[in-house]
Amino acid sequence: MGNLCALLSPEPVKSKRPATPKPPTPSPPSAIASLSNRWSKLRSSSSRKDNLDDRSIQEQALAAAIILQHRRQNGKSTPVDRSASLRHTSPSGLKKQGLPRSCSSRARSVTDPLVQPHQLVNQDVKLDELETHHFVLVHGGGFGAWCWYKTIALLEEGGFKVTPIDLTGSGFNSFSTSEVTSLSQYVKPLTDHLEKLANDEKVILVGHDFGGTCISYAMELFPSKITKAVFIAAAMLRNGQSTLDMWSQQLGSNDLMQKAQIFLYANGKDQPPTAIDLDKSLLSDLLFNQSPAKDVALAAVSMRPIPFKPVLEKLSLSDVNYGSVRRFYIETPEDNAISIELQENMIKLNPPERVFRLKGADHSPFFSKPQALHKMLVEISKIYPLDQVLQKDGLG
Repeated sequence: MGNLCALLSPEPVKSKRPATPKPPTPSPPSAIASLSNRWSKLRSSSSRKDNLDDRSIQEQALAAAIILQHRRQNGKSTPVDRSASLRHTSPSGLKKQGLPRSCSSRARSVTDPLVQPHQLVNQDVKLDELETHHFVLVHGGGFGAWCWYKTIALLEEGGFKVTPIDLTGSGFNSFSTSEVTSLSQYVKPLTDHLEKLANDEKVILVGHDFGGTCISYAMELFPSKITKAVFIAAAMLRNGQSTLDMWSQQLGSNDLMQKAQIFLYANGKDQPPTAIDLDKSLLSDLLFNQSPAKDVALAAVSMRPIPFKPVLEKLSLSDVNYGSVRRFYIETPEDNAISIELQENMIKLNPPERVFRLKGADHSPFFSKPQALHKMLVEISKIYPLDQVLQKDGLG
């Protein structure tokens, strides 16, 4: 979003309870049944072919996304096909040299078979001993709850409770993206969910991309309900910063991002933009350069524009609220959207408790490195506060 800097940014605003947007309209059961049958046939067919044509992949991806949303709305678990797929590779083929980190995942090859959750770290996880086993997943700009389908399946198989959020105007939320006029309105589905939690229920917030700004906003409002906040290739802002301020740090250094941006003017060209879309032909190189082809197809038919005004809004964050929530950052070194240099700079200026590096991950590790990402999320859930560790060891 480098060329957004030519536009004016508003003054900082305090977190406030937003107005209620129109509720999403669920897909009719008959349509779901038809799509489910189509999806089953496509999956069966794909197992007998080495290559799917683009149209079949897109139909399969769209059907999978709709069925996921339908089953989630009805409280049903969703079986997910996570078989190995071809990855899109970066045109340059160059690997960036990573900085050492105290904790990282192993690199995984394209042909590395699926590792079941119990083979990773779930075998020694005692859910009743965790601070919480409830993850709330917040997507990035243009994405929706659908992007977490692999992460949802892996966590739920390990016994965790998972709530993926569709922010206003995103995913299957029916509100028009161009009508989103504030950050509070954009994050309302998230703040509504947190507000409805029982007084003694706590969650781990996970934010990707622009979702980092959204979980920061929620941390300021509901610090007592959030045990940890995990930023995945995400905007991790300081008090008084906007997402635009973060993007401006790589102005001129990310030509691909600038080429991909398409500004939308729902109120006319003589008015400021209302949303930002991304050129579908550049999605693979920008966001999914290490991701499976079928997931790129899913994104191509599922992504929606990003509301513009929330990107401009400066956060008002306090040490008492936002600062009281434990933060963790997961770096994505092969990221072409938020460069590793920009990620490192955010970490330096606003240090989290701990930093993880997800080797070989592009901007969408829930697609490119789902098992390694899952492992890190489970590891983070097991990190106790220092006072509890001392108490367990009899030193407190």
